[in-house]
Amino acid sequence: MHVYGYIRVSTDRQTIENQRYEIEQFCLRHHLHIHQWIEETVSGTIAWEKRALGRLLRRTAPDDLLICTELSRLGRSLFMILDVLNHCMERKIRVWTIKDNYRLGDDISSKVIAFAFGLSAEIERNLISQRTREALARRRAAGYPLGRTPGCTLRSKLEIYRQTILSLRQNGLSQSRIAQKFHVHPSTVSRFLRRQSP
Repeated sequence: MHVYGYIRVSTDRQTIENQRYEIEQFCLRHHLHIHQWIEETVSGTIAWEKRALGRLLRRTAPDDLLICTELSRLGRSLFMILDVLNHCMERKIRVWTIKDNYRLGDDISSKVIAFAFGLSAEIERNLISQRTREALARRRAAGYPLGRTPGCTLRSKLEIYRQTILSLRQNGLSQSRIAQKFHVHPSTVSRFLRRQSP
């Protein structure tokens, strides 16, 4: 098992020393040793996969422990924080925070969170499917042809989910996670988002 101390600040003016001190004191009280520190100066709005946090979580092993001062260090939005925690649960990485006294691990509260994630994902899939059926029914009732125009390859299959996808990106969800949710290749999401740029 490896223990990682994670520190994030948004600007150079903010000091990392307070976070480091809190983590060190916490480890002393719980007889833990930090094997590696990860420090970064970056906005919490940047997708976590593109930060040092993402590089760390890609190489951690099951039962490794990530310690930070509070959940807000993981991301700026609730959606991003939940996405990080979901990734950690899938990889069996433990996450402990000091100020929030949060523990993500192999216990009943983590299992409840895992159930909530699974339920929310199922609800989201059902809502997407329902919106698709309703949109197709409206187009059919209005006399519009369904499906792509013969010979046309420019219109993305994601166009019908445009607002949902843009909202997910605005809330910090990565292109790869969006691709998983809509069962497409990440390059499909990337091309779609590029076409949305003015």
